Amino acid sequence: MSERQDDRELTDRKFYKAQQEAAFSEAVAKQTPQTQHPAYRLAFQDTEFLLREELRPVRFQLELLKPEMLLEEAGVGSTLVFYGSARIPMPDQAEALVAAARTDEERAVAEKLAAKTKYCEEARKLARIASECAPVQEGKRQFVVCSGGGPSIMEAANKGASEAGAESIGLNIVLPHEQAPNPYVSPYLSFQFHYFALRKMHFLIRARAVAVFPGGFGTLDEFLELLTLIQTGKMKPIPVLLFGKEFWSRIVNFEAMADEGTINHSDLDLFRWCETAEEAWDHITRFYDLPCD
Repeated sequence: MSERQDDRELTDRKFYKAQQEAAFSEAVAKQTPQTQHPAYRLAFQDTEFLLREELRPVRFQLELLKPEMLLEEAGVGSTLVFYGSARIPMPDQAEALVAAARTDEERAVAEKLAAKTKYCEEARKLARIASECAPVQEGKRQFVVCSGGGPSIMEAANKGASEAGAESIGLNIVLPHEQAPNPYVSPYLSFQFHYFALRKMHFLIRARAVAVFPGGFGTLDEFLELLTLIQTGKMKPIPVLLFGKEFWSRIVNFEAMADEGTINHSDLDLFRWCETAEEAWDHITRFYDLPCD
């Protein structure tokens, strides 16, 4: 092999990058039984190998690193996270949901869900306000809207950011039934997770405020984990905005927990009741002493 001038230069790197090595491998591989067998593939290009049970720790690390690196490269400094149900209809879907009910029981449930469509509107408004008013610090955008990437409350949040001409994040999860990102998530900030634990971690790594809307098991899980992290001192306090006092007071009796002594009465100050986007944003701006209101 002839020596090139750049081979003799003092450069930062003497080893080829993985992309280059992969290209070399494809270029020189001859069609033989050995080169066609999966064992010959480069390990990082061997999907079957990466999906083996023993590689779970590696997949954990990849799922941690990929969103972290891409969000950093995108200049996302902090996020405003939205938790909430995927079942509450958007305002233009509420009447159709009720009309589709076939029994009195289905109609009663549909009407209750339709009554909560107002929270989609509040999520949209809060996301729009935050996207219009959030500051840029040290070259990074703050309070970037982040949702689970799905429909309903999540879609409303991403839509609000889109209306303000801002990017927004979607953290989807692989589920047995079909789920796709809503159309308002910025494509380059749309992520898909296999592990719930790592998805929840990414919700909170950059979170500087969290808006929690009426929801089911998933929303309750995310909300209570957030409260636990702050209560135990594993996470510094941030604004936790709980929308829908009538709903949540029926689902969780927070006062009773304090009366029973399983939490302190002061723990009830870890979150703030809200009904409107304006209330929520006012609390955020006061908490961080932001100029925009």
